Amino acid sequence: MSKLLRGGRIGSVRKDVVQFTSSIKSDKKLLEAVIKINKAHVAMLMEQEIIDCSEGVKLLQALNELDPKMKLDPSLEDVHLAIEEEVNKKVGNEIGGNLHIAKSRNDQVTTAIRMVLRTSLLELMKFVIKLQDSLIELAEKHSETLVPGYTHLHPAQPVTFAHYLLSYVDMLERDLKRLEETYPRVNLCPMGAGAIATTSFPINRDRTAELLGFNAVLENSIDAVSSRDFILETMANLTLVAVDISRMAEDLIIWSSPDFGIIELPESFASTSSIMPQKKNPDLLEVIRAKMSQVLGNFFTSATTMKALPSGYNLDFQEITPKLWESLETVAGSLDMLSKLVKNLNVSKDVFSKSVLKFSTTTELANVLVKKYNVPFRTSHRIVGSLVKTLLDKEMALADVTPELLQKVAQDSVGLTMEIKLEDIQESIDPVKFVESHKTKGGPASAEVKRMLKNRKQLTAKSKSSLKEKKGKSEEAENHLKSVVQRYSSSMTLKNKRSDVG
Repeated sequence: MSKLLRGGRIGSVRKDVVQFTSSIKSDKKLLEAVIKINKAHVAMLMEQEIIDCSEGVKLLQALNELDPKMKLDPSLEDVHLAIEEEVNKKVGNEIGGNLHIAKSRNDQVTTAIRMVLRTSLLELMKFVIKLQDSLIELAEKHSETLVPGYTHLHPAQPVTFAHYLLSYVDMLERDLKRLEETYPRVNLCPMGAGAIATTSFPINRDRTAELLGFNAVLENSIDAVSSRDFILETMANLTLVAVDISRMAEDLIIWSSPDFGIIELPESFASTSSIMPQKKNPDLLEVIRAKMSQVLGNFFTSATTMKALPSGYNLDFQEITPKLWESLETVAGSLDMLSKLVKNLNVSKDVFSKSVLKFSTTTELANVLVKKYNVPFRTSHRIVGSLVKTLLDKEMALADVTPELLQKVAQDSVGLTMEIKLEDIQESIDPVKFVESHKTKGGPASAEVKRMLKNRKQLTAKSKSSLKEKKGKSEEAENHLKSVVQRYSSSMTLKNKRSDVG
């Protein structure tokens, strides 16, 4: 237990109890933010004339001397007390004892979490955009490369590989927008809320928020210290990203298997068996898939913890924060790995030579009967379904269909007599013509895919610009805090020099 808290209400606490309840291990991530918070708070106290300027300067100088990467004493409860003890060592208890005027660990910790989280969100957005860029770059090479689309994991209809990749670009775009929408709610300052009811000192909460680069103050003091919905919202967003990542990894695992053979993973992102020399295992993708389950678990655990808590501050909160950092790190790392892997994927050029895929254009044959021969769609659907069954029974392919065979099936299945041209059959079952005919907005036709690619590149460019702007504001706020601290320190040093001369 920190000596700063001994001798008051609690005389001493068992060492094992302190170790069990301590957050010092996970607090390392908050260290730099807590130092900045103390600097901004001291500067505000000086401006409000709550502490003497000479004392404030000594506190600021002591804080400036702290190493943001310093080792934290594992016997202490948290990073806040660790910093306060270090400051006391430098300036003494009489001056250092005022560092904690008008603030609590309650408002300080949630402010620090928000500061670290907003930086982490910007980093995460960068990785989302990076994966989008990799997908778009690969898609531009495959706007006319045909691959099977699947439903129920069975071959459904032909699409282009670019069309498939764009589906994930769009999923990631929604993920990105959710993160962007969360950012302003994270970037609110709880400082000045105190333990739960603010303070009787005449502080300026807006000034502290400004010095720390927040958009505004999180006003209600109870809400400020006891809400962790910004964490849950972030973790919910991370869970949605994790679901998308996991599904992409699953697709790549399946499609890279010899049975499917649609893509080939680069050797540098795969491994082999310790006993079977022919194996090329998708280990990286499997680990990514598993890690995404951990992200979901972290969200569920945190939500379950929060829903059982009364209002006000509860130490249960500190068990949630490490799960936030873990999920952020896991998702960011997985996005990074996927973006590197995607750039090096090889795509098969002749997937449709496989017999299992040769029935994937039957929908268009049904459509031709509707469009050119005035057959109701449900009737057409039944005719073509019967045709497929007949072909399979006779071990024939769709390319083997003749007008005579189709006419016979139509007569036998629905009692319909009709004459169909061979060229209509051949054109409808050609995978290339199938894809090119599907030029409805959002479809796989190469012209439509190229239009979407151009649009998505514009979206990612806009996202990069927005991200750069947010980072710029953050850096501007950090420089502003540094300049304020430097100005106060310099003015007092100059004043002291003048006093010495006098």
